[in-house]
Amino acid sequence: MNSDHNIQHSMVRSIPMRIEVRHLRYVVAASKCGSFRQAAKTLEIEQSAVSRRIRDLEDEIGAALFIRHSGGVILTHAGKKFVRHAQQALSEISHAAVGIGLIGRGERGAIRMGIFSSLASGFLARLLHTYCSRYGDVRIDIVEGAPSDHISAVRLHNLDVAFVTGVPMLSDCDASQFWTERVFVVLPRAHDLAKRASLRWRDLYGEAFVVSESDPGPEIQDFLVKHLADLGVQPSIERHRVGRDNLMQIVSFGRGLTLTSESTIAAQFPGVVYRPLDGETLPFCAVWSPRNDNPAFRRMLSLAKAMAHQNGIGRSKQTETELMHVMSAKDPSS
Repeated sequence: MNSDHNIQHSMVRSIPMRIEVRHLRYVVAASKCGSFRQAAKTLEIEQSAVSRRIRDLEDEIGAALFIRHSGGVILTHAGKKFVRHAQQALSEISHAAVGIGLIGRGERGAIRMGIFSSLASGFLARLLHTYCSRYGDVRIDIVEGAPSDHISAVRLHNLDVAFVTGVPMLSDCDASQFWTERVFVVLPRAHDLAKRASLRWRDLYGEAFVVSESDPGPEIQDFLVKHLADLGVQPSIERHRVGRDNLMQIVSFGRGLTLTSESTIAAQFPGVVYRPLDGETLPFCAVWSPRNDNPAFRRMLSLAKAMAHQNGIGRSKQTETELMHVMSAKDPSS
C-alpha cells in the first residue's frame, strides 16, 4: 500500500506544471490591486481573462490563492507565499530579458581577440579606443601570439577574431584587410644610416641583422631574405631567444639592425632610432569564422570596416551609408 502511494506521489511530482509568466503577472497584479477588476484595468485586459487564468492556476497547483468576496479579493496564506515567489521570479525574468537584450544588441558580452601587432598606436589602437568608449560594458580579452595559432583558434571558436599580417586565403574563414603599416628599420643611434630621414633596400647592403626566435622574428627574417636576395645579397641574420624589449637593446649594442612595423615605433628605447624603409608597407587584416554569431564581435567588425573605409581601404559607394551609420552610432560627442 505504501509502495503504491509512493509511486503515485512520485508520478504526481514528475508531472510538469503548466505555469506561464502571465499567470504570475495576473496574481501579483490582483494582490496589489485587491480585485480582479482593478488588476484587469491595470493590465489593460478583460476582467474575465484575469479571473479565468487565476482559477486555472489555482487548479494547476491545487491551492486557493485568493478569497473572493463582494468587495474584491484577499490573499490566502498560500497566496501570500506564492506571491513572494512570483515577484522574485518576475524580477529574475525581467533582469534576464534586459541582460540578454544588451548582449543581443552587442552592448554587453565579451570579445576574444588575437593580435600580432602593437597596441601602442595605429589602426588597432584607434579601433579599440573607439569601441571601448561606445561599448564599455563589453569585456575585451586580448591574446598575443603567432598568426597560425590565432587562425586555428578562430576555427575552433576559441577566438572571435585574429588580426594578422598579410591577407591569407582561407576556405573556412572570412578575411578582410583593414589597414597597412609602413616598415621601419631599427638601428643604433650612432649608426651612419641614422643620419638619414629614410632608407632604401640598397642602403642595407652588407648590414647584419638580428631577429627574435619568437614571432614575428621568423616573418622578419623571411622578409629580409626575400628583398635582399633581389639585390644579390645573402644577409647575415642572428636569431636570439629574446622578446622585443631585449631585441631593441641588442640593436643598441651595435650587434645588428632589425625591422619593425609602424604601430610599434611609438615605444621608444634608449640608443635606437627608427627610419622608414621607402615604399615598403605591410597589410593587416582580420580573420573570423563566418559562423560566429557573437553580437559584440559583429558590432566591432562593422566599426572596423567603417574605419577602414574611412581610410580609403575597400571603400565603395555601397558602404557610404553604412559608414555614416556606424561612425555616428553611440558617438560620445553627440
